[in-house]
Amino acid sequence: MNPHPDRTSLDDDVLAGQAVYTDSSLKYYDWLVLKISNRCIWKCPTPRLLKMYDDCVTTRHLDVGVGTGYFLDRCRFPESESPPTITLLDLNRASLDAAARRIERYSPQTVTANILEPLPLGEARFESISLNYLLHCIPGDLTEKAVAFNHLIPFLQPGGIIFGSTLLSQGVERSFAARKLMRFYNQKGIFHNDRDRLKDLERALTTRFQQVQIETIGCAALFQARDPNPMSTREKLPVVPERE
Repeated sequence: MNPHPDRTSLDDDVLAGQAVYTDSSLKYYDWLVLKISNRCIWKCPTPRLLKMYDDCVTTRHLDVGVGTGYFLDRCRFPESESPPTITLLDLNRASLDAAARRIERYSPQTVTANILEPLPLGEARFESISLNYLLHCIPGDLTEKAVAFNHLIPFLQPGGIIFGSTLLSQGVERSFAARKLMRFYNQKGIFHNDRDRLKDLERALTTRFQQVQIETIGCAALFQARDPNPMSTREKLPVVPERE
């Protein structure tokens, strides 16, 4: 596969993947995805994803690919004398606005940006960074999508954690319904995960981080990563995994 896909085609796919999240569709997102699809199709119940937030989120947090803000609204932040400082980052303005309204009590900052490009976060540093259900919406395979980690690592405080989840098409258990729905979403450009393999996710993380934990539940992979390798602070880390 060409490791440098056409820029115009890639940009078009990025825009297509996020365009489905409109003010109207976001009203049904929690019901359709978090209540129905997670439990019945992907076989990764939403409470398990919420537990990941409870276990990993900190009081200085960056959320990338914000959805509706469901998890930040419901998760338990560590006890602190001051409220958590939260930054929301997404390419989709409708999602940013919906999530910001939902957690308005935390006065979040919002940033419109493409995770496949260098991020406009200035001198900000975060103790936790999440990418929940984001990677399977990004075009390319996981060896190409992993540039997202390169762009995030410079903004991770020493001792901080990057965590999240993604739906995979290879290396995990997929029900008949999951295979059918994934195929439909990939055809529509909502998903881009028809080549996403568990082994590529493992390799992308272990190349960049010294501590990595991955758990598969249904066809979802939940991951945690700490302690970036020294080379991974460079924006263009050359990682070319072996191909079968």
